[in-house]
Amino acid sequence: MFLHLGGDTVALKKDIIAILDYKKGISAINKEFMEIARDEGFVEIISEEGKEKSYVITSEKIYISPISCSTLKKRSVAGLMIE
Repeated sequence: MFLHLGGDTVALKKDIIAILDYKKGISAINKEFMEIARDEGFVEIISEEGKEKSYVITSEKIYISPISCSTLKKRSVAGLMIE
Protein backbone atom coordinates (compact mmCIF):
# COMPACT_ATOMS: atom_id res chain seq x y z
CA MET A 1 0.00 0.00 0.00
CA PHE A 2 1.06 3.56 -0.65
CA LEU A 3 0.88 6.60 1.60
CA HIS A 4 0.34 10.01 -0.03
CA LEU A 5 3.05 12.39 1.25
CA GLY A 6 1.94 15.55 -0.53
CA GLY A 7 1.91 16.91 -4.04
CA ASP A 8 2.29 14.06 -6.50
CA THR A 9 4.43 11.97 -4.14
CA VAL A 10 3.59 8.62 -2.60
CA ALA A 11 5.73 6.11 -0.73
CA LEU A 12 5.27 2.45 0.01
CA LYS A 13 4.09 2.15 3.58
CA LYS A 14 6.53 -0.72 4.23
CA ASP A 15 9.46 1.52 3.16
CA ILE A 16 8.69 4.29 5.67
CA ILE A 17 11.20 4.27 8.52
CA ALA A 18 10.18 7.40 10.43
CA ILE A 19 8.06 10.53 10.25
CA LEU A 20 9.47 13.48 12.20
CA ASP A 21 7.96 16.87 13.00
CA TYR A 22 9.68 19.61 11.01
CA LYS A 23 8.72 22.47 13.35
CA LYS A 24 9.95 20.89 16.59
CA GLY A 25 13.51 20.84 15.39
CA ILE A 26 15.83 17.89 15.49
CA SER A 27 18.68 16.72 17.68
CA ALA A 28 22.29 17.45 16.78
CA ILE A 29 22.89 13.90 15.50
CA ASN A 30 19.73 13.98 13.38
CA LYS A 31 20.70 17.40 12.05
CA GLU A 32 24.08 16.01 10.99
CA PHE A 33 22.32 13.03 9.37
CA MET A 34 20.02 15.37 7.42
CA GLU A 35 22.95 17.53 6.25
CA ILE A 36 24.81 14.47 4.96
CA ALA A 37 21.66 13.13 3.28
CA ARG A 38 21.08 16.50 1.62
CA ASP A 39 24.70 16.67 0.42
CA GLU A 40 24.42 13.13 -0.98
CA GLY A 41 21.17 13.97 -2.84
CA PHE A 42 18.79 11.85 -0.76
CA VAL A 43 16.51 14.71 0.31
CA GLU A 44 13.52 15.62 -1.85
CA ILE A 45 11.52 18.71 -0.97
CA ILE A 46 7.87 18.24 -1.91
CA SER A 47 6.63 21.26 0.04
CA GLU A 48 6.53 24.92 -0.83
CA GLU A 49 9.05 27.03 1.05
CA GLY A 50 7.71 27.96 4.48
CA LYS A 51 5.05 25.24 4.47
CA GLU A 52 7.22 22.32 5.59
CA LYS A 53 5.58 20.21 8.30
CA SER A 54 7.34 16.85 8.43
CA TYR A 55 10.34 14.78 7.43
CA VAL A 56 9.40 11.39 6.02
CA ILE A 57 12.38 9.05 6.09
CA THR A 58 12.10 6.07 3.75
CA SER A 59 14.57 3.40 2.74
CA GLU A 60 15.20 5.30 -0.52
CA LYS A 61 14.87 9.02 0.26
CA ILE A 62 13.98 11.63 2.82
CA TYR A 63 10.99 13.75 1.88
CA ILE A 64 10.19 17.15 3.33
CA SER A 65 6.41 17.12 3.30
CA PRO A 66 3.73 19.80 3.63
CA ILE A 67 1.55 17.32 5.54
CA SER A 68 1.79 17.10 9.33
CA CYS A 69 2.95 14.01 11.22
CA SER A 70 -0.46 13.53 12.79
CA THR A 71 -2.26 13.67 9.43
CA LEU A 72 0.17 11.18 7.88
CA LYS A 73 -0.33 8.86 10.84
CA LYS A 74 -4.13 9.11 10.55
CA ARG A 75 -3.93 8.33 6.84
CA SER A 76 -1.77 5.28 7.39
CA VAL A 77 -3.94 3.91 10.21
CA ALA A 78 -7.33 4.76 8.71
CA GLY A 79 -6.50 3.14 5.41
CA LEU A 80 -6.63 6.41 3.46
CA MET A 81 -3.92 5.10 1.21
CA ILE A 82 -3.69 4.42 -2.50
CA GLU A 83 -3.63 0.74 -3.36
